Amino acid sequence: MKKKAMITGASRGIGAAAARALAQEGYDLFLICKSSGQAVKDVAADLEKAYHIHCETALCDVSDASQVETMMKQAGEIHVLVNNAAISFVGLLTDMSIKQWRQVIDTNLNALFYTCRLVVPQMVRRREGKIINVSSIWGNAGASMEVAYSASKGGVNSFTRALAKELAPSNVQVNAVAFGVIDTSMNACFSKEEMEALREEIPADRLGSPEEAGEMIRMLVNAPSYLTGQIITMDGGYC
Repeated sequence: MKKKAMITGASRGIGAAAARALAQEGYDLFLICKSSGQAVKDVAADLEKAYHIHCETALCDVSDASQVETMMKQAGEIHVLVNNAAISFVGLLTDMSIKQWRQVIDTNLNALFYTCRLVVPQMVRRREGKIINVSSIWGNAGASMEVAYSASKGGVNSFTRALAKELAPSNVQVNAVAFGVIDTSMNACFSKEEMEALREEIPADRLGSPEEAGEMIRMLVNAPSYLTGQIITMDGGYC
């Protein structure tokens, strides 16, 4: 039986790029998104045709524990879990509603608990598995006007380190990538001038591409098993 990778937030951006990178490695895929059903099906069809793998899709709001439980019954055996789904809120903390705060924390952090608690038992049973969490440099350093997002990604980092220690005796590796500014639709809220000012602060003088992010995730999937509990920063030299 071929190995299968599950990727959340897989209809576009980093998630879709990670799906392509793992399809190139021969993984069958289980691709999840919240609402872009046709987009994720298009990604799946393209990858199946290009790489002759089997690709399933599911609509699932990973911030909802009951939906994750239902989805996991469909997914079957998972060898690689990529927790990528995330949302952001840009604005003053005092302008956030309680509902908006909860949406960010539920989607970016609580979802890791919902997916991992269901995938980990099978990985432990097999004594094999890789969990890769998509984090952010703002989880390392914090960002003004993005307090909830920064807090959630800081939580992702701590979650990663702690779970890695818990699972290391079972030969299951847990790592995260703290990405810098990647050229995805999450940046659509910023003006052209704001994006240009941000680019000028990056020593590499450009934004990262989703393809580079996908390649980094592939490298972690293929990394030696002794690499675990790490937060790998990929930011063009920004921090």
